Amino acid sequence: MNTPTGMMKTGAVTDEFDNAASAYDRLVAANPGYHRDLRTSARRLRLPARGKGLLLMDLGCGTGASTAALLREYPLARIVGVDASEGMLRAAAAKEWPANVTFHLARAEDITAEWARELLGGSADAVFAAYLVRNVPDPDAFLESVRSVLVPGGRLALHEYSVADSVSAQAVWTAVCWSVVIPAGRALAGRADLFRYLWRSVLEFDGRSALLGRMRAVGLESVASAPLPGWQYGITHTFVGRRPLRCPGPGETGPVSLSSEAAPPPGAGSEEGPATREGAR
Repeated sequence: MNTPTGMMKTGAVTDEFDNAASAYDRLVAANPGYHRDLRTSARRLRLPARGKGLLLMDLGCGTGASTAALLREYPLARIVGVDASEGMLRAAAAKEWPANVTFHLARAEDITAEWARELLGGSADAVFAAYLVRNVPDPDAFLESVRSVLVPGGRLALHEYSVADSVSAQAVWTAVCWSVVIPAGRALAGRADLFRYLWRSVLEFDGRSALLGRMRAVGLESVASAPLPGWQYGITHTFVGRRPLRCPGPGETGPVSLSSEAAPPPGAGSEEGPATREGAR
């Protein structure tokens, strides 16, 4: 946390998102597959009946791209977007949304089961967090909070960059950031602080195995990951997990589920075996 990147996560990164909010949609529009990949990760939640009767929480919703992905895949769900950046949230709320989509201002690390009950009326059936866990000061505390707001059996999908396990992915990421992302960010947002932080934060963040380990350590089960297709293959991944239906009993170890469904979402592989790649589209 004493590194420049770590210190930014305690508040400065939110200010930078506020500054970049007006240009953010134009920036991500230049990334081939950005919206497609969010929809792919949303599908990997594998929620039934197009989300009918379910409460979905989109943590770190930004300008609403991830919210739109959830809405596309689960149009019958109640979807709540949450973000700490007032600028990003204003940009999201200004767009046209159906009545089942709402937005709330809150820091992801402050989300608790009590907050969900008081503000949303209950726990979430699923949580989606795109490009968020890397930006919070304490990823373990964040994952604990997410677990606490899920109903028993509730599902989590993290859509996140992870390159620490691959030298080639690190090289591609650095080349793209310094040739495209940082110059474009400076041109459209007026300064490049957020985009230099983006580059550094991804290089310093967990590898795939380490993040899967964090998820297991907070008690999530059916934990798995899968890459996204295209130029970001090996750079961006979906990480999925589920809150167990009950806690371990006497003499039991690890999370216990009463569900017979043990398989990870389609396209997701375990930490021990290679992930199955979904076909590039």
